[in-house]
Amino acid sequence: MEAAAPASHAAAARGRLRSRQYAVLGLTFAAYASFHASRKPPSIVKAVLSADWAPFSGPRGPHRLGELDVAFLSAYAAAMFAAGHLADRADLRRLLAAAMLASGATSAALGAAYFLGVHSLAFFLAAQVASGVVQSAGWPCVVAVVGNWFGHASSRGTIMGVWNSHTSVGNIAGSVLSAAVLEFGWGWSFLVPAFVIAALGVVVLVFLIAHPMDAGLDIEAIEVEMNGGSGEEVELLGEDKKEDEDVLEVEAVAELPRAIGFLEAWRLPGVAPFAFCLFFSKLVAYTFLYWLPFYIRHNAVAGQFLSHKASGILSVVFDIGGVLGGISAGLLSDKIGARAVTSALFLFLSIPALILYRTYGSISMHHNIGLMFLAGYFVNGPYSLITTAVATDLGTQDAIKGNSRALATVSAIIDGTGSVGAALGPLLTGYISTRGWNSVFFMLIVSISLALVFLIRLAKDEIVSKISARH
Repeated sequence: MEAAAPASHAAAARGRLRSRQYAVLGLTFAAYASFHASRKPPSIVKAVLSADWAPFSGPRGPHRLGELDVAFLSAYAAAMFAAGHLADRADLRRLLAAAMLASGATSAALGAAYFLGVHSLAFFLAAQVASGVVQSAGWPCVVAVVGNWFGHASSRGTIMGVWNSHTSVGNIAGSVLSAAVLEFGWGWSFLVPAFVIAALGVVVLVFLIAHPMDAGLDIEAIEVEMNGGSGEEVELLGEDKKEDEDVLEVEAVAELPRAIGFLEAWRLPGVAPFAFCLFFSKLVAYTFLYWLPFYIRHNAVAGQFLSHKASGILSVVFDIGGVLGGISAGLLSDKIGARAVTSALFLFLSIPALILYRTYGSISMHHNIGLMFLAGYFVNGPYSLITTAVATDLGTQDAIKGNSRALATVSAIIDGTGSVGAALGPLLTGYISTRGWNSVFFMLIVSISLALVFLIRLAKDEIVSKISARH
């Protein structure tokens, strides 16, 4: 009976831990999905702006639309490195909520341009730069929060693969919401997602628990107890020992490892190759994010051109493929224990997928949907895996002795480098598309090939390691 009490106590603690983990996953999922939803309106309204809204109408319209994309993405990429450094040192809950509220404000400002009749290119560029800066804080925050709660999970790739579908879910939600209200004026396509992210920012501020210790939970102690540890009572900080709360908080702060330096994080094994791989992988993914509705609108399917609204809604098929691609990549990488091999496989298969979509996607609606889904599946698979499971692996590896405070910095380096590529892709597309879409797809295939190059050595090392382990 004496042994049963601690076991029962540990089981109860484990149950509380799991319920809190699910809550954190759900809330961070919704939060980052709203970031992506608020980024989607520019791609949905592109065709409308290029038709009759100065300064985006006329022969230079596509160029200026590309410059609008790069204004956001270059600011996002530049600010990302500083955001990761800040997230390792700041209150994650407050920083994330502030970023969401500010993102809502910048998106609303772009929507207001329609109602106020603003035609200044400088205004649109400034709003996009501001949006990029404030949105950069979102990713390091959510990755660090999830890493705090799931840093010891053996099925991290699967968990992160499912969780990272927020990217595609957000794109889908943003596309549907923006396209649904486009007929009332393109300003509403910005205002609706702006309201959503701001409202969720308030929810995050009130309900998000950034670290298990903030909820009185010690993950390592609970796992040891449930896996047949010494049988000593599981420590529930700040809940079962209320009288020692202040002392425990001081001790917890004292035991936190120091935050890792920026250059030190770059030198960690695997960080640079995966960062540069993501540069080219994200270049491709974001070209589709920002230009796919425009591409569909200007390329006939079965001999017919689709409306602005139909083009925006059809483009979500790419993101649906991306959801399943990210989950599949996470499952496969967990099963074989090889992140680089999995990423390389998906990148390799995305090349024929893009060729097929460009060549046969216009035959019929069924061909378009099927091949677009396939392209999204393989393009977003490695992008999803690298930005989540790989970044978490690298940010908590043995080389830094499990220093979880390195996680936001490492994830910011990887995603920030990828975001430089994300800025370059849409910009190049704005110029190259005037020469024909075959040239754009050639650029995308070259980018994927270069992404593969950066993974060759890591994939080879993983294969050699697996072969050696079997012998």
